[in-house]
Amino acid sequence: MRAEIISVGTELLLGQIVDTNAPYLSKVLSSLGIDIYHRATVGDNAVRLADALETALSRADLVITIGGLGPTQDDLTKETIAHVLHEEMVMDPESEKAIRSFFDRRGIPVIQSNLKQALRPESGTSIPNDVGTAPGAVVEKDGKIIIALPGPPGEMIPMMENSVIPLLRDKVAQGTRAVIESRVLHVCGIGESAAEDKIKDLLATENPTIAPLAHSGEVHLRITAKSPDRQTAGRMISELESKVRERLGDYVYGVDEETLESVVVRMLVERKLKLALAESCTGGLVAHRITNVPGSSNVFVAGIVAYANDAKIRFLGIPEGLLRKHGAVSAETAEAMAQGAASKVGADVALGVTGIAGPSGGTADKPVGLVFIGLRTPDGVRAVRNVFGGGRLEIKQRTSQAALNLLRTYLIGHG
Repeated sequence: MRAEIISVGTELLLGQIVDTNAPYLSKVLSSLGIDIYHRATVGDNAVRLADALETALSRADLVITIGGLGPTQDDLTKETIAHVLHEEMVMDPESEKAIRSFFDRRGIPVIQSNLKQALRPESGTSIPNDVGTAPGAVVEKDGKIIIALPGPPGEMIPMMENSVIPLLRDKVAQGTRAVIESRVLHVCGIGESAAEDKIKDLLATENPTIAPLAHSGEVHLRITAKSPDRQTAGRMISELESKVRERLGDYVYGVDEETLESVVVRMLVERKLKLALAESCTGGLVAHRITNVPGSSNVFVAGIVAYANDAKIRFLGIPEGLLRKHGAVSAETAEAMAQGAASKVGADVALGVTGIAGPSGGTADKPVGLVFIGLRTPDGVRAVRNVFGGGRLEIKQRTSQAALNLLRTYLIGHG
């Protein structure tokens, strides 16, 4: 079975709302073994929605629409489905009863626009909405299935779980049963092209497949397998994952929902080490990421955001002469920041971050994006130099990523 998802709503096209429904549906459909080759977003326009539906029906067995089931005049999804299928809209008695009951319980009179939501294409059936007033609809015709779902996730997800997933599971069971499973490997400390070069022959595999995905400061490698059952798919993924790890080694830091900061916190806990941070250009972003991890209080002592030179002198004990000689953005200052943070709070390891996030402040010798990261450990203190591209927020994010990975790399060798 091949599926296509159509998200409906002008607010999606304008960027006023982020579409979280389509990714959710993609995961659900993949878990059922349903292939998804296309996803579309269309505004609240009947002509353009009809065009999107006709295109989807020409290449998919299952089409799921999200949104456009409300009571207003621009909510036209079910009407457009009926138009494309050359059908009339009819009132669904159970849906009408549910809508009237919804308003009666709240002491609000029902108006005609609310009852509009109880209409459905004549050959379809309604899907009950236990949360809101917009019932969904299922239409099966000419070997195709169209499912219309409401846009609010709080209504769409329960409808999927209670009604649609059981329906689709039965449909899939009537054909060739298969599941699609994925695992995402998180890679840090190596660029996307360099990572691809190390595994380029593995990228040619057809089942399972590997898809590199670039992220800020790291690379994700999604391994996907299609198989009759989850156990077999999992084994196929694990075999390919082992080959990838052989090539990339410690560049691979985590899997699926793991974050770099969660891995660092876990390693600190395992090694019984306390962490301190001294940040300038990142403005506390590294500390923010660390404290997002449950249990970080067991290892994180303190973070000091010393933005001005006076703050670096006062709170981190950096000699004024060092700042005059080398400048705030220098390897020497980054090392002194890390050393000062560790000494002030009694931590075992510390990071010191200083740089130029831009968009102004750069020079020929010290351009925008220049960042020094100091690492203080029981073995001593050192600093690494980086030059990051992008805007101010991108530079801050990349810096925090590099700082955490520098600490992770040290912890790997000191288990």
